Amino acid sequence: MFNILLKKIIKAAGGRVKMLMAVVGLSVAMLLILFAVQLQSNYDQLLNEKSNKDSITNFLVINKVLNNQTIGSTTISPNDVSDFKKQNFVQEVSVITPSRFKASIQSNSSRFPFYTDIAFESVPSSFIDVATDNWKWETTAGYIPIIAPNMFLDFYNFQFSFSQNMPQLTPDVVKMISFTVNVQTPLGNVQYPGRIVGFSNRITSLLVPEEFMNWGNKFSAGNNTQPSRLIIKTKDPGSPELVNYLEKNGYTTDADKTRFSKYRKIVNTVATISWATGAIMLAFALLVFTLFIQLTITACKTEIELLVTLGASPKQLKRFLIKQFFPPNIIIVLVSVAIISLLQYFTAKWLSKLNMFVSSYVSVYTYATAALLLLVLWFVNVRTIGKYVYVKK
Repeated sequence: MFNILLKKIIKAAGGRVKMLMAVVGLSVAMLLILFAVQLQSNYDQLLNEKSNKDSITNFLVINKVLNNQTIGSTTISPNDVSDFKKQNFVQEVSVITPSRFKASIQSNSSRFPFYTDIAFESVPSSFIDVATDNWKWETTAGYIPIIAPNMFLDFYNFQFSFSQNMPQLTPDVVKMISFTVNVQTPLGNVQYPGRIVGFSNRITSLLVPEEFMNWGNKFSAGNNTQPSRLIIKTKDPGSPELVNYLEKNGYTTDADKTRFSKYRKIVNTVATISWATGAIMLAFALLVFTLFIQLTITACKTEIELLVTLGASPKQLKRFLIKQFFPPNIIIVLVSVAIISLLQYFTAKWLSKLNMFVSSYVSVYTYATAALLLLVLWFVNVRTIGKYVYVKK
């Protein structure tokens, strides 16, 4: 009977409109904050999950911007490389060593005749995306292993072969073709057999082992030995920090690999706005809830004092009021999490059709945020009610 009487008093003093305003405000604020957390979690999965990762995009070939002002001064110094190593977004970095010697290649087959001057580059084996056990060379080796970019083969098969009435070639066929590499040295022309051992999507140039590059560069007549390109391994090629660093220092790279930077900025902006809006609305919702509790208790203050006079314990009153005001907060949080869960499920299904994969389940960080917000609501309820209901020690 005591609880029934208190409930009737509270309902008469509260008012449905004020309660509805508090519930709506808190619900919207909760949804915005949880949405911001889940959005960041999804974007992190898109960038870092193995199912979404592209090993090609994690490696960036970088050179200085070439224009009328920088022409002739696009080499990369040891200080530039050291500065890259200091950046948080760089996991590994290495220069791409260019050939400083004159060389040419020619076919040994009358069926596929060709001759052309050529330039090579080399990088440490850890930066190569071709699995081969033959990536080494010495002067007594039987041939020079070469890695060609896939785009060269595509150019031949879908453009050059048609114009020259030549057959198309598969990668396996190209690997079987033998040709000769001519290197000009002070002692005359030196010839070595060459063979394509793989095709790369990572570096768009003809790659040779570092041992061959070091041997050939000894015959260079020029004094400029500084490289003009370097390669970095990065965890997040779409990092705005990386893109800003390149722009600030006059570097450029494949824009397609850093395209996620623009999306990241958009996502960060949306998440920040959601956080800010949600935080503001949460503050207002808490204020409305606090005022609602205060006004309700004040409106029935006389009745509460009478109940205390008749023997009701203030501590008992406090427990009852918490049971009246806090459960709606639990329902709001649970409903908000349920809505985010549904949105996440349908978002995951939609992204999977685009070959982008995120979890169908809500992130643990979203659950943690919901639990933290519920703890804040509990604290506000207890503090507000405790302030207006005197509890005897």
